Order: sequence, then structure tokens, then C-alpha cells
Amino acid sequence: MSLLVVGLSHRSAPVSVLERAALSADAQVKLLQDTVAAEPATEAAVLATCNRIELYADVDKFHAGVAELSTLLAQHSGVGLEELTPYLYVHYEDRAVHHLFSVACGLDSMVVGEGQILGQIKDALATAQELHSAGRLLNDLFQQALRVGKRAHSETGIDRAGQSLVTFGLEQFAEGATVDAWARDKRVLVIGAGSMSSLAAATLARAGVAEVVVANRTFDRAERLATLLVEQYAQSSDRQDGTAVLARAVPIDAVADELTRADVVVSCTGATGLVLTAEVVATAMEGRAVRVPSPVAGPRGGNGGSAPAGASVVRGELPPTSVGTDENCPLDPAAAQTAQSVQTVQGTAGFSVLGEAAVAGMAAAELEQHAAWVDKGAAATATEGQSGSVALLDPAAEAEAITALAAAVAVLGRVPERRRPEPVAEVPRPTPVLSLLDLAMPRDIDAAAHRLPGVRLVDIESLAEASADAPMAADVDQVRRIVSDEVAAFGAALRAAHITPTVVALRTMAADVVAGEIARLDGRLPGLDDKQRSEITQTVRRVVDKLLHAPTVRVKQLAAEPGGAGYADALRTLFDLDQETVAAVSRAEGRDADSNNFESAENRGRA
Repeated sequence: MSLLVVGLSHRSAPVSVLERAALSADAQVKLLQDTVAAEPATEAAVLATCNRIELYADVDKFHAGVAELSTLLAQHSGVGLEELTPYLYVHYEDRAVHHLFSVACGLDSMVVGEGQILGQIKDALATAQELHSAGRLLNDLFQQALRVGKRAHSETGIDRAGQSLVTFGLEQFAEGATVDAWARDKRVLVIGAGSMSSLAAATLARAGVAEVVVANRTFDRAERLATLLVEQYAQSSDRQDGTAVLARAVPIDAVADELTRADVVVSCTGATGLVLTAEVVATAMEGRAVRVPSPVAGPRGGNGGSAPAGASVVRGELPPTSVGTDENCPLDPAAAQTAQSVQTVQGTAGFSVLGEAAVAGMAAAELEQHAAWVDKGAAATATEGQSGSVALLDPAAEAEAITALAAAVAVLGRVPERRRPEPVAEVPRPTPVLSLLDLAMPRDIDAAAHRLPGVRLVDIESLAEASADAPMAADVDQVRRIVSDEVAAFGAALRAAHITPTVVALRTMAADVVAGEIARLDGRLPGLDDKQRSEITQTVRRVVDKLLHAPTVRVKQLAAEPGGAGYADALRTLFDLDQETVAAVSRAEGRDADSNNFESAENRGRA
């Protein structure tokens, strides 16, 4: 049997494909059951995180295994096999071991060195053990991966090469300041109560936020997390700012109301649809109370924080936040007029909003929205001769351009960019008053929310782009050496294990030969007393053991080396061992491994 992994991750597939292929907990269970029921596989485990989906299996045929695992992944993810195949990667034998060990060390993570993956590998192993889909190979593999990951974090400075996904996401909002300084005094809404949401809540509570509100579909879980936060950070020494954290739980249907009071939202749920649409966020922004930043640092010091308690509160005077409606142009009319003051409209080749550069690459839906906005006369013509104003094209004059561009969209999918866009004046956006961190896959928060004034959205896709330029620490090379050494050691142990059933079968056969010869001796020499018979028996056994000791030790050493798999076959041939006897030993060892896994799962349940 051989180890095979088939999967896709943020390195091989775009986020849009990853979020469509995301597996729910029930889908993972069904995938495991179907995999071990398939002919090529005898063991299976699924590692599914926010940015990877991997299926590990012990297979007896490589090509049949790849075909079967790929088909099962496509079937249970809901993404067609033809569409999924270009994004899949395959690792086999030692390369599969190397891949999992690298993943466990954080080398393959979106944020290099993050430690969250260790908990996810542990959960994957626990699920496979509880379903009895992990046998000796996968149990040993995943247990060793956990040890390798812990070794990498304890012996190197890989943690300095990157942070957890939560910390890295929050650093995008801090923009150069420390997370503690940025988060101080802010009000936080955490949607979800799983491991990632809990990590985010704890990170922000430790940083010194004023309040953490937890919303979850299961209210009891939200309440449990809020209680843990209060208990954990009840002492001032537990927090960076020396105060206790305020935490409370709310039902999931209270999220819209809490949005009007929150400064930071972190969402990571298992929902398959959007938890926060752009319209919900826009409504919250229009009705929220915005704290006015103090020009002087608060009593706690720091930079980038909100105004201290007691600062004046006013209703936010943010620009309209409607997104993609017929009443407002999707390209922001205010921004358009500012841009036109520095750029001449390119006649009928462009629009009266930002010129040809603005519509290059525009999707059909946005183009239609713009056409509707122009047709309704929302782009009122500016009065010529007024200072700083530019006459806009009459809507009728744009009809031909809109028709032509719509035809191009129908053929090409998007408006073609026929030339390099000319630089346009960048309109400053309001300082973000609502920071949205979406750590879910598929995403929880509508990507269109980033276009709302006063809103900053960071999601898995933007984190992938930001982390691509993150500096690599020198410790990464040391971790790679650890991985290589551990892969070699695991491979040697695995190859040696393959010959163990053959050695056991050989010794069993030798013991049977000794027992037969002693029985035959009893028949020939019935007068032997017990002492004499015992001495003869021990002598024969010692002779057999000494004859077999050197060959069996040596064959184990040779089998542990690369290419040593053939020694088991040679041993069976030389001693004429029955293949079924060897297989029976292997099955017995497999049952012992399954029993140990079951006992381990039972102990976790009792704990």
C-alpha cells in the first residue's frame, strides 16, 4: 500500500474556486466514508481549512487512486471534475509525507509560520479515528506531522516569519502601527464561535479593546465564549491596557443592530452563503453613531486608536452608501466630477464620468447600471463657465457609445481596454470607521462592502495578496532542513515496517518447526524426563534464534533504505513463506492499530 494525497489550496487555486469547493463537516464525513469504500483506498483522512482541501489515502494503485480521489473530491465539493482538475495537485509516497510535514510547520500556509494549522491537523486526525478511516499508516503519519510541527516551532524562530491569520489580518488594518495600539478602546463584533473566531476574540481582548460582542447561530456557544473571555481577562495583568474586558453574547439575528455600534467585525462561520451583505453593511453605516477622533492622544497613549471614553458623539455624515442601485451610479458621481476637472472626456469614445479609462474592464451588470443612471438624468449637466466645473456630455450623446460597449461586453464578457488608462485624480476616501475581517471560506462578507465609504474589508483573498510580499525569515531554511530529516526518518521507519510482518511470519514458521521436531523427539525417546526435554527444547530454540538473528536484523536495515521494499519479497521466496500467513500478521497489526485509535478517541470523549 502507498500514501497518496490529492488536494487544492491557495497556492494552486483562486479564492473563488476554494470557497465553492469548501466542505461542510457533514460533507467531510461522507467523503471519508466514500473514500474507504472505494476500491483503491483502505485508509482516508481529510484536511479541510479556510485555504486548503486535501484528501489523504492509503492506496494500492497510483493511477486508479488519483482518478478515484479526484472524482470523490469533485463530487462532494460540488465543483465539476473538469473545472476542478486544473487546480488539483498530487503527491505520492515520500513527497506526500514531505507535503504534510511542510503544512504542519506552517511552510505552506498563507501566512508562513502560523500555528493554527496544528490544531486543524489534530482535528482531521481525530475525525478519521472516530470514523475508523485512519489505520496504522495515516495514524502514524498525522501523529508524526504534529510532532514535526511542534519541533519546528520550539527549535526555530519560524513564528517570527509570520503570524496567525488573525494577527496578520488585523495588522492590515493597523497599517504600520501595532495591533495593540490600533485596537485599543475599539468595540468588536465577532460572528461565529469556532476555533478561528475564538482566536480572534482572544487576540483582540488581550490587545485592549473596550468590548467584545459574540454572535453565533447557537447562542449557547456564543455565551460560552463570552464567559471564557471575561474569566480569562478579568485580571488587569492579562491585558495590554491593564483593564478587564467587557464581553457579551447576542443571537445571530442581532448582528444588524450590533453593526451600528461596532468598530471592528471579525467573521468566521461555516455558513455556505453570505452572513453580511453589502446592503446590510450600508444600512448600518447610514444609521451608526461615529465617534469623533480626539486630536490629542487619549490617557492610555498609543497612536491610531479611537477617541477615549467621553468623546463627543455625532451622527455620521458619510456619503450615500447605496451599492449598485438604479438611483446611484456605481462609479460614484462625486468622484466623477472631481476626476473630470483634471481629465478631458475622450469624446464619444468614453463616458461623461471618468472617460474611457473608467469603463475599461467594466462588467456587463455595472455597465447596465451606469446606462440606467445616465438615462434617468442623474448626471445633470454642469453650468458652463462656472469656476471649476466641466460640461458633461448629454445622455443622448452617450447612447451610441453605450450600445457599442454593451455589444462588446456580450462577446468578450467585459469592456476591452484598448489603451493604457490615463492617470486620474484619486478621490480621498473617508478614514475607515468600520473594519471588516472575513476569515471564512466560503466568504461570510460580501466583497462589495469594500466600496462603501468608511468601510475597510480584509478577506482571505486580500490576505493572500498581502502575504505574498511578506519577508521570509532565515529560520524558514532551518525548518526546511528539519522537514527533510523527518521525512527521511519516517520513510525509513515506514519501509522497515513493511518487512516486519514477513519477519514475524518467518519466526513463527521457525517456532512451528522447533515444536514439531521436539514432538517427534518425544516419540523416539519417550524415556526423557522433563528436565532433559526442557534442556533439549531450549537448545534447539537458541540455535534457531541465533541463525535467524543476523539475517532478520540485517534485512530490516536494508529494507529501511531507499529501494529496500524488495527485501520482503526476497525473504518470502528464500524461506518459502506462505503469503496468507504474512497477510494475516498484517491484518492483526492493523486491528491493534484501530483498537488503539478507538481507545484514544474514547479517552478524548471522556476528557
